[in-house]
Amino acid sequence: MSLIKDHPRVKKSTSDSSSSSSANESLRHERASRLNSTGVLDASDDSTKKHAESYFSRRENRLSARKKAEEEIARNDYKKMYEKALASNQRLKSRLETSKQELVMIQEQLQRAQQKEKKSEVGCNMLETEKKDSWTLRKKIADMEEQVKVKAELHTENQRLKDENGALIRVITKLSK
Repeated sequence: MSLIKDHPRVKKSTSDSSSSSSANESLRHERASRLNSTGVLDASDDSTKKHAESYFSRRENRLSARKKAEEEIARNDYKKMYEKALASNQRLKSRLETSKQELVMIQEQLQRAQQKEKKSEVGCNMLETEKKDSWTLRKKIADMEEQVKVKAELHTENQRLKDENGALIRVITKLSK
């Protein structure tokens, strides 16, 4: 029995599931023939042969159970991955929806701000226009005040000239008499 454990083990690949039973069968015959060639196992000794066969059948059962467990784990992994992907998609969809709502709110705020800016620009333009008008009016007032001063001076000059003219007329009338 210790010789069976000393021989190197041949691992069965999980992808070779169709040929696993035939491979196990050939391994059994190969090992049995090796044992027979070394002289340790006698072909007539049925108990040792039965023990070896039971070992191989238990090994085969363990390998098939492991394969089934791996397939179940893989199936569960895909299921878990799918569920995680669905949960992630739902979370991302909700975040996207929230982001869309925030974007709409920000766009509305931007539009309101632009409208206020336009109104203030209109107000600024009106203010600038009013300033220009005010300046123009002040200039006109200053010009008119200047004209009033000139008119007043001309009026006083005209009155002086009238007075002189009247005086001259009286002097001429006195001289002509």
